[in-house]
Amino acid sequence: MSLKMKISLVISILFLLISVSVIIAIAYVQIHHEKAISPGLKYGIVLDAGSSRTTVYVYQWPAEKENNTGVVSQTYKCNVNGLGISSYAAQPEKAAENIDICMKKVIDVIPRNQQNSTPAYLGATAGMRLLRLKNESAAQGVLTSIENYFQTQPFDFRGANIITGQEEGVYGWITVNYLLGNFLEKNIWSTWVHPDGAETTGALDLGGASTQISFIPEKSDQNPNNTVEVTLYGYKYNVYTHSFQCYGRDESEKRLLASLAQGISGQAYVNNPCYPRNYNVNLTMNYIFGSLCSAKFRPANYNPDQFVFFKGTGNPGQCLQRVSNLFNFTACYGEQDCSFDGIYQPSVKGKFSAFSGFYYTANALNLTGHFPLEEFNSSMSYFCSQEWSKVCILLLDHGMI
Repeated sequence: MSLKMKISLVISILFLLISVSVIIAIAYVQIHHEKAISPGLKYGIVLDAGSSRTTVYVYQWPAEKENNTGVVSQTYKCNVNGLGISSYAAQPEKAAENIDICMKKVIDVIPRNQQNSTPAYLGATAGMRLLRLKNESAAQGVLTSIENYFQTQPFDFRGANIITGQEEGVYGWITVNYLLGNFLEKNIWSTWVHPDGAETTGALDLGGASTQISFIPEKSDQNPNNTVEVTLYGYKYNVYTHSFQCYGRDESEKRLLASLAQGISGQAYVNNPCYPRNYNVNLTMNYIFGSLCSAKFRPANYNPDQFVFFKGTGNPGQCLQRVSNLFNFTACYGEQDCSFDGIYQPSVKGKFSAFSGFYYTANALNLTGHFPLEEFNSSMSYFCSQEWSKVCILLLDHGMI
């Protein structure tokens, strides 16, 4: 073999060895990257105090953040027994008692040596916003009871607060887009990066006492009072958001019942086209008209202890008309950027994700994932026209009653 051929062979072997070494190094870094730089986990506790119930969440994230924002994952969830904390206005200590059952479980989830440094927050939504408007001292009594309870817990409690409707809307928008991967994605190196050309998704949140819509308008919002700027993973987003108080599922039902019963005068019963046929229920006037949302329908002969008997007739067409009357669409007449009740809203843009009460409704109709509006309308019409005995079976199958 000539000297020239020997040199070429040696160079080829060296090149091969170097290439293999680089491949091995890349594989090693990919496999051990997180282990090598992992700074450990941190934990946080959030109590979502909605109008109908409270849910306790435990989150965890690597101590090292991505552009000053943590990459968070949910590690535990506990539904608190009973109703929302606003229902304990007369017995505020009961709110803390019910939370304690879940918090005892949370103590077992978070490592003991990290409990003192784990922040805990309670955010109350529209149910408490309504209670504060109706009885501010009662609302404060509920929050104080919870704050006193957390003084006995090993966590770093940061306070019990009633969040604004704007905050509730933005938090929902952040959650939707985080879960859809619109803020971050992992590259081949298992590093979090901002996805190229990612579009954000609008959020529709149906709660018990309010409903929120949040999205990024196509043009810069000309009404800054309805826009919130948030910075996530080094990027800024200007989000339009509005919370419609009294348009949550529970408060909307009370407003509907109040509109049906406002003219009663000694009637034996009131027909309700939105209840299934043969579903009958007795409700006190206090339940129907006691809310700030339904008070305007209160009759002159209002007696909080009097019962009103509602008889379900299961008529989808009449129900739709009755529910439509709860919305003031004429207030937006002639206005381009307006939704209803005279509320400013820029033109909607892009895709939306609907959750909370929207999900539970679709689930009851046996609809999941993506489906056309026509399918929803036909399923709703069929469901609402059924006898209560059939509806009851459907709801039982979905674990809703």
